[in-house]
Amino acid sequence: MMRGAAMVLAAALAAPVQAADKPPLQDDPHIRESLVAGRVADVLRNECGSLHARMLLVLSKLDDLKDYAVAQGYTEAEVKAFLKSKAQKDAMKAMAADYLAKAGAVPGDEDSYCRVGKDEIAKGTLAGSLLWSW
Repeated sequence: MMRGAAMVLAAALAAPVQAADKPPLQDDPHIRESLVAGRVADVLRNECGSLHARMLLVLSKLDDLKDYAVAQGYTEAEVKAFLKSKAQKDAMKAMAADYLAKAGAVPGDEDSYCRVGKDEIAKGTLAGSLLWSW
């Protein structure tokens, strides 16, 4: 009986150490790339009048991403704090802007955003899968 209690106590004491050893959420490539793709799609749909968001898919992917983070050992509170962080939002915006510039999007040129968006859709990228065009 004492041995079982000691094992439970040891496990309880080890849990916070494991949590502290987790890398920051922004260092997880899947999380970072998914959020950047979401931002890319959002910018494309806002800059190109013929691109639209697949909102149900966007919400589903966001929920899947939260589930992924929780499965990696992050709490829902950690995920929410990460998503609300101005510093993280700014970092994701900068990564998305860099991606869009490299893809050929030019600020103020709607056609360039439409081309990039249609390319993303044609390539089947995550950003492209979040969009539809008429």
